[in-house]
This record gives sequence, C-alpha cells and structure tokens, in this order.
Amino acid sequence: MERELFLQELRKLDLHGKDAKRLYNEISSLAMKYIQASEKAKRCAHYLSIEFLIGRVFYNNLLELGVLQEVSEILKEKGVDIALFEEIEDAALGNGGLGRLAACYMDSGAAVGIPLYGYGIRYKYGLFRQKFEDGFQKEVPDDWQRFGDPWSIRKEDEKQIIRFADMQVNAVPYDMPLIGKRVNVLRLYQAEGSENAEKISGVLYPPDDTEDGKLLRIRQEYFLSAAAIGDIVRAYEKRHGNDYKYFAAENSIQLNDTHPVFAIPELIRVLQERGQTFRSALKIAKQVFNYTNHTILPEALEHWNVRLLKKILPEIADILVKINTSAKYIHKKEGYTPQECAAASAYVHSRRAFSMANTAVFIANKINGVAEIHSEIIKRDLFAAEYAHHPEKFENVTNGVAQRRWLELANPELSALLDEQIGQEWRVHFEELNKLNAYTATEETLAEFIQVKGKKKEQLFRYIEKAEGVKIGGERIVYAQVKRLHEYKRQLMTAFALLRLYYDLKEGKLKDLTPSVFLFGAKSAPSYFRAKGIIKYINEIIKLINADTETNGRLTGVFVTEYNVSYAEKIVAAADVSLQVSTAGLEASGTGNMKFMMNGAVTLGTMDGANIEIVEKAGKENNYIFGAHVDEIENLRKGGYDPNGFLKEHLEWNKAVKTLIDGTFSDGGEGYFRELYNSLTIGASWHKPDHYFIFRDLDEYYQTILRVNAYYRFRADFVAN
Repeated sequence: MERELFLQELRKLDLHGKDAKRLYNEISSLAMKYIQASEKAKRCAHYLSIEFLIGRVFYNNLLELGVLQEVSEILKEKGVDIALFEEIEDAALGNGGLGRLAACYMDSGAAVGIPLYGYGIRYKYGLFRQKFEDGFQKEVPDDWQRFGDPWSIRKEDEKQIIRFADMQVNAVPYDMPLIGKRVNVLRLYQAEGSENAEKISGVLYPPDDTEDGKLLRIRQEYFLSAAAIGDIVRAYEKRHGNDYKYFAAENSIQLNDTHPVFAIPELIRVLQERGQTFRSALKIAKQVFNYTNHTILPEALEHWNVRLLKKILPEIADILVKINTSAKYIHKKEGYTPQECAAASAYVHSRRAFSMANTAVFIANKINGVAEIHSEIIKRDLFAAEYAHHPEKFENVTNGVAQRRWLELANPELSALLDEQIGQEWRVHFEELNKLNAYTATEETLAEFIQVKGKKKEQLFRYIEKAEGVKIGGERIVYAQVKRLHEYKRQLMTAFALLRLYYDLKEGKLKDLTPSVFLFGAKSAPSYFRAKGIIKYINEIIKLINADTETNGRLTGVFVTEYNVSYAEKIVAAADVSLQVSTAGLEASGTGNMKFMMNGAVTLGTMDGANIEIVEKAGKENNYIFGAHVDEIENLRKGGYDPNGFLKEHLEWNKAVKTLIDGTFSDGGEGYFRELYNSLTIGASWHKPDHYFIFRDLDEYYQTILRVNAYYRFRADFVAN
C-alpha cells in the first residue's frame, strides 16, 4: 500500500456534516484505492467454507495496513472520534466457530505470506440479528449491506453460470482483500438471475425441515462448490490449457467441514467434461482434496437423499454413485471387513442417502480433526475403518485464532505492554510469547497487567451499559461464557450454578464472595426449541438476581444481545475467567478458549477440545479443571448413570433444578421449561435423561467457581498463574 499517499488524501477529505455510514464508505473506498491484490501464485491453497464470520472489517483492515493509529489521529484533528464506526455492524456471514475459524485462517495466511484463497457465499442477509423480548430470543433479518460494502470489489467479468436440472444461476464474485505479507483474496459469490436463483445467496442456513428447505440447502452447497471449482480450473487452464498433469501439484483444496464436499464430484464432472476418464479424474481428486472434520455430532454429519439429488443435480448424483462403487471395490481389495465397508460407505442404504463425511474421507489426501482429543475420537470411532487401513491420511491440526484481531486489535493496551516486555516479534511469530515467562514473576509487570485488565473492564462495562442498559459498578471478577447456544456446551449448567450462587449468597453461606459478574452471549438457531428455552431461563435468573438490592452489589448477570465478533473483541479482552464447560468428548476444539487465554484470562473448564492443549502448555496448576473425562463419559453412556438419584441426594441442586417447573420462573406458557426439565429427568425423543451429563459435573463446577473466586482476592498470584 502507498501508505503516505492514502494518509495525504485522508487529510484532505472533507468530513463536515457526514454521518458514520458515509464516512465509513468514503474512508474505506479511499483505502481500497491503494490496495493491490498479490498476483495469484502458481501453487495455491484454496479454502472452501459455507461460513466466513468476518466481523467488522474497518478497524481490522486499517490495522493490517499499518495506518490505524494515524487514521485515528487524523480523524481526531478533524473532530471525529474513530469509535464512531462502532455503529457499522458486523458482516455476520457465519454462525460460530466454523465461520470464525475460516476467517482466522484467511487472516493468518495473508499475515505469513501463504498464497491462500477463500471461497464462500455473499449472503444478502447474515445469520440474523438477535433481540430479547421479555427474555425470549427474537430473530430480526440482518441486512448487513445497508451500510454498504466498500471493502469488496464486484468482478462482473468473472461470473459463472451454475446449472441445476431446473434452473441456471449466475455466480457473481465479490473479492475482499486480506492484507498481510501478501494481499490474498476472499471471494464470495452472489447468486443472481430469477427470484428462485437469488434465494441461494439469500440467507445462511435456511430451515431444512421441509423438502423445499433441503433442496435449497443442497443448492447453496453445490453453488459454492461449483463456483469455486470453476474458478480454480479456469485459472489453471490459463497456464496449461487442457493438460491436467500439473493440476494436483499446483492446487490444494481444503474442505471446511462437509458443506463444500460437492466440490469433489464437481471437479470430477468438470474434468470428465474436458476429456478425462472417471478413473483419471478420481485420481486427481484424491491428490487435491483435504478435509477438516468439525464435529462428531450425528445431526451435523450431512447425509443427502438420493432422490433429492437426482431431482436437481442428476450428474452429481451419478458421480457420487460411481465414487461409492469405486470405494466399495477399493475397500474390498484392501481387506476391509464387511462391517468396515458398511461403516465407510459413501452411500448409506438405511437412509437412501450419500454420506458427505464418508465421501470426503475416501477422497481426501489428508483428514484432520481440530483438537488433539477430537482427532483421536474421529480416528477411534467416527472414521475408524478408514483409519485402520490408512492411518497416514489422518493428522491433527488444532484450531487457532489470529492474534492480529484477537490481541492486537481487541487489546492494544496489552499489546503495548507485550511490546515493552519482549519486543514486537510476537505479532508475527506468536510462539515468541514464551519469552514472557521471564517477566511474570516481577511485581511491576503484574501490576501493569492488572491495570490493563482493569481498563478493559471499564471499557466493556461502559459498552454494556450503553448496549444493554445494565450498569456494572466497582471492581468485579468477570466470568464469561460466550459461544453458540447448544446443549453440549452446557450453558444450562452455568445457569444452575449461577442460581445456586444467588441462593447461597441470600442465605449467608457465601460471606466472602468476591463481587462477580457472569456474562453470557449466544444465539440459538431459530428452530432449536430447547436452546431457546435455555436463553429464556438464563434471562429469568438474571432478572431475579439483578433486581435484588441485597445481593446485586456482589452478584450480577448479563446476557448480551446480538453477540458477534465485535462484542467478542471487547469481552475477551476484559474477562478474568473463560468458562469452557462442554461435555468431555463433544467440543471439537472451541477457539474461544484461545482468545480468552491470549488476553490473560484463566480457563475454567472440562478436559475437552483445545482446553487439553491449553492445559498442556500452561500447566494444570494454572487452569481450573473439573468434571468427568471422556473415558468416564463413555462408560456412563453404557449404563449406570442416574440423574434423578443425583437430585434426590443433593437437595440444594434439586431446589435449583425444580425452578424450571415450580413457578419460580415463567416461560409464558410456552412449555420451554417443562421440556427442559423432562429432558434432564425423563429423557426426550432419542436420548436418555441428562444426555449431556450436567448433573455429573454440576457440583464440581460450582466448587471450582468458588475456588477461582477465592483465589482472585490475591490478584498478583491469580494473574501470575
């Protein structure tokens, strides 16, 4: 970037009378004038993801361009506070960890100079905007483009036609620069054409509880996959024409979970269209694709019905049949048992559907989980047959996060302290933070860190007061559980613990409780009944606690509205305690723990996901670990677990849990709380009572919260650890 020319033009820019939206577009467009994408490298990695949870790009891009501080100063001279652009909302083109991981990967690739190109969908509406009405989640359409999109460039001349049996759709790319040692590109495709065609890029994850909904999901996934493959092949053919012998050497395609797996049959289809045999196309595909598995949850392992595929994608369905036939032949030849053949089959007869995960595993050159424990589980259980015969295909790549956004941007005060102590090399090579070990014992460094943490809390509390209308006063220990709402993440367990804290405080059992605030942030999928019930229940508990003048000086709760990347930046910088309490074995990774950890919060959690690696790095003595390990959870699943027995033996917990049904709290007659109670004590649909083992870990969780709270009184020791 021609940095000085940009700053000169910015100094000349007339800001008088312009609102945040107009200034945002003018300053962003001015910066874009001086950003030139790096020439596309001959050898490239391509990252395909249905989600990219980008967040607000204005501050991040100016930071990456190295001009954020100068822009802030120039604007201040002109009477404009750069914080004005907080009004520009995030581009919520993702739901949670999957999409945020994709964004962090893209950021990091640019930072270290890897030619990495992302492919996704430019949804007209983001996930949804969240509102609370009487504690209930209400979804509002997220028209993120109403602020403009100055950081993207429409590439009309590179649009493609994507064909379905019943329609064709124009895939128009919008390129977003990713700035670092290289300027890479995130290419998001917008669907254009008929009204039905445009629905494809209308909204992330449309409901799929009807046939039309399932067909729209298939269209979305194929649209992304076909557009990406078309772009990659076109770039290759510019260099080599119809000679595909170099294709695998020059292209690596990473499938971020199962959503882009249609890229596999699509590449085979395209290569066959250009004269390759199925066998040679399959060979190329097996060299090109890699697959990241993000979950072992059955509901997230996609299976697409053959009838539906034949209805709109008959060629792709035929190729998937051929892939399945090849897999059966190869598996039999390699000595798979009949049981292994069935487990690894790309076609599942009982469902009359294709397993997108098994298809990816058969084709992929490399398969990875996203944390050490997760990678072991997929090798041992989910893909055990393939691992038994091809262990060389499996590896672990623990998720990571980009320090540029989650430390440099989110916490410039701590970043400055790190620079002062160990220099700036950590901004590129994060492992340099190990040098900090030599300084943590010094009183001066610890005092400075405590001061920084206090400042970040003040900033967060001011923002919460403005956004939520909740005033948080005084020095508090901040516990935070902010992540997608799902039962296995056990926000409900934290709700019970918070309620027990309140009861014990009221009864005088907690005379030395350090004043505490519990922060929740989460969105529930619109059709996830039980998750919506948990949100309502937490909000009812918070309403009770915050209204009690006897206790609210020592215990406060906040469920932040519209939790997103920008809100997360504020929370991770301020929190003291990161609550990572998923049922052991179910959280694939959980990147939130890393964001909190790099900002100096301690982890209070189970031995699950990336918590395990954090404990290995930081030492168990420097974390607060509780609960059953994965082997115990697996044994409990086999039998002998009695949640009702727990409630009979622990009257204090029975009292808390019974508030779901005893009239303490109201769900407005919607049945949420009764259904939650039944799921814990009777079971529901396909699962046994307390399927996520809340009661196994609940008392240990509560005691660990109290242990952290007590230790926090010794601040220097607390932050040193």
